[in-house]
Amino acid sequence: MLWIALVDRIGSGLWASVSVLYFTYVSDLSVTQVGTLVAVSGAVGIAGAPLGGRIADRLPLTRVLTALQILRALASVALLTTDNYFLLMAFSAVGSLGDRAANVLTKLYATRVAGPDRVRYQAVNRTVANAGWALGGLAAAGALAVGTTDAYRWLLLGDALSFAAVALATTRCGEPPSATRTVTTSKNPAPTARPRNPWRDRAYLTYVASDTVLFLDDAVFKVGLPLWIAHSDHAPHGLAPLLMVLNNVMVVAFQVPLARLGATTAAARALLIPLSAVFALGGTAMALSAAGGTVTTTSFLTGAAIAFTVAEMLHATVSWELSVALAPDTAQGAYLGVHGLAQSAQRSVGPLAVTAAIAAGPLGWTAFGATIAVTCLFQHRIVREHLPRPALSVPPVTVSEH
Repeated sequence: MLWIALVDRIGSGLWASVSVLYFTYVSDLSVTQVGTLVAVSGAVGIAGAPLGGRIADRLPLTRVLTALQILRALASVALLTTDNYFLLMAFSAVGSLGDRAANVLTKLYATRVAGPDRVRYQAVNRTVANAGWALGGLAAAGALAVGTTDAYRWLLLGDALSFAAVALATTRCGEPPSATRTVTTSKNPAPTARPRNPWRDRAYLTYVASDTVLFLDDAVFKVGLPLWIAHSDHAPHGLAPLLMVLNNVMVVAFQVPLARLGATTAAARALLIPLSAVFALGGTAMALSAAGGTVTTTSFLTGAAIAFTVAEMLHATVSWELSVALAPDTAQGAYLGVHGLAQSAQRSVGPLAVTAAIAAGPLGWTAFGATIAVTCLFQHRIVREHLPRPALSVPPVTVSEH
């Protein structure tokens, strides 16, 4: 599954880097049309996480994943067939739906396959995925140097082919064990206990709502830092892509080692305390970058990028473990699907939050970091009473990464 993640993310990196440019230069859409298309497809994609999770509790996981990858491949190819605005919006929405669903089901697959070692498995998976994004982005940059419409089309075709390859590879993966699906016989029918409904689990919904806030670090790199640098009188404009590279390099280098800090459910919950401090530090560094010359601004922005990257990696570890530990075994798919809404909702809320921080200036960034920090402490408190006892994920051992 790790090789599958690499191929998937290479294809996604090809398309994500040029999607807006494709719709602008190849499909000849206006800025407003592109913005609306992205917003609508993102809104439709929000439904993919809970829908995919619920289906995976009822059908073989590998078959559902295969179908989703085929859906994503068809949606990408369909974009090549038309310049009609409404058809482009529809195909993009279908692709977004499949993308969000596949993302949740990949996590569910890792949870079922890795069992108690799920945190480390997810860390390795995330490292591989980031490497794939970087490779795809580099390939896209090379193709963009050509600057022709055919180059854009080849990138989109490469994205579709990556999904087709992933679908084929997924069919060869073994079906992981599941507490929601059991083999029955006519003589020994399995009990049909009704699984818990995550939409009626107030504690889990509260956890998901708090996790949405913690996912705001994603918007810092995609929107916050580039815009803050673009409107700064002292920050070099070329700093933005360099900080993105720094983010990717740090995740590839340190995600797996940092995952050891959250190897148990109790340890993952305890990480919320230092995570709170790191978020506050990142917001403060962003605020201080407004005071000083080029060297001072660059230094504080680099420090902020490092802080938010560390926060991203720590939160990834915490979120992987707690989202599973708080979910009952008989409804893992449905619960993880609901948890997937945290990332999906953040894609809409995040840009608004960081632009509000930018508009408010240094105090806005201080408040931004402080708000997430307080939410970490709130989450640390609310999950305590709802974690299973004993709350163990894997015994604390030292594992060689060679």
